[in-house]
Amino acid sequence: MLPRRHHELPPTAGLPLRLGDLRPGAATLAADIAAQLGTPPLQLECSGTACLLIALITLRELAPQRRRVVVPAYTCPLVAIAVQQAGLELQLCDLRPGHYDMDPTALRAVCDERTLAIIPTHLAGRVADVDDACAVAQSVGALVIEDAAQALGAIRDGVSVGLSGDIGFFSLAAGKGLSIYEGGLLLTRDPALREQLARTAARIVPKSVGMECRRSVELLGYAALYRPSGLGLAYGNPLRRALSDGDPVSAVGDAFPLTVPLHRVGSWRQAVGAHAATRLPAFLKQLAAQAQRRLPRLRRIDGIEVLDDPLGAQGTWPFLLLLLPNQQRRDAALEQLWQSGIGVSRLFIHALPDYDYLADVVPAQDVPNARDFAARSLTISNSPWLDDDTFEAICHSLETLRT
Repeated sequence: MLPRRHHELPPTAGLPLRLGDLRPGAATLAADIAAQLGTPPLQLECSGTACLLIALITLRELAPQRRRVVVPAYTCPLVAIAVQQAGLELQLCDLRPGHYDMDPTALRAVCDERTLAIIPTHLAGRVADVDDACAVAQSVGALVIEDAAQALGAIRDGVSVGLSGDIGFFSLAAGKGLSIYEGGLLLTRDPALREQLARTAARIVPKSVGMECRRSVELLGYAALYRPSGLGLAYGNPLRRALSDGDPVSAVGDAFPLTVPLHRVGSWRQAVGAHAATRLPAFLKQLAAQAQRRLPRLRRIDGIEVLDDPLGAQGTWPFLLLLLPNQQRRDAALEQLWQSGIGVSRLFIHALPDYDYLADVVPAQDVPNARDFAARSLTISNSPWLDDDTFEAICHSLETLRT
């Protein structure tokens, strides 16, 4: 029996803001995170998608004869939107069977002299196989952009993700490990490329007092409501309305405008992020320890596969990403758990070709492994607010499903 809840748990483990984080301070967020991660200087932008757009425009101008951008067929719809806004051609690559990485054979088949960039994705905080993408990119003269939007703080062989390819980016959106409501961090090892990324941003990203005021108000709302007592209003009730309307895309927040907004991040939001960032390493360590305690329990459930990191990698744990044996059993689990307010959800609803609103953005393509991943996956929040009794109730519910 699932416990009755009077509060709502989040689908992801975001770092809660404190009242003291909202005080004025130095706008040192990018420098502070770079120091924590041990990376070269980071470039702060208004969203992870803005970072991607700036990267794509920069690469397009460096290699105008190349127009094709290769992305996993199961990823955030914003990636496809950014490729279109950059004036480039989207090329989907199917996944490995039962995995978030791009299939190596499929990747080689879709890359050639027209390829500008390959975008491996550290999905759900799990660390992707960037080495294979780099090898393929090198063979055709393309570059690699690491989508680490969901993996701020993840490392591979002791080094931050985002540095194995040519460019990387992180997201600071609502619900991420560290959030200024909307924000992103762009990075590269190459000083010359770093200068070019900064020049592109200076040219195309405007100041917008109105947009920054809006984001500041949204950040205040996030600070007030991102806690179990407020998430019913901000997250749970809209989720249940969307599901009752038969709209799972809106329920998980997959419906995005077809234009990526660009504006400069104000100093107050940067200061808020800098204050909160002092707690980020300990928070990520807490999440990793909690995940490692809970993974064995999930793995004992017949038919459940829990996605984990490759050897030498330590991802972040915003939630636990599961694959069930078939769509029927996954749907039965969601029927019991999704609307219960206990942190069970889905990641992206569809493979990219299957979003109706992206029909003019994403080419039709047969991507069976990506569609299978979308059909069999669900997520369990790794928030510290999800206590052991509630986690055990979720596991028991998954054990009793035999559809």
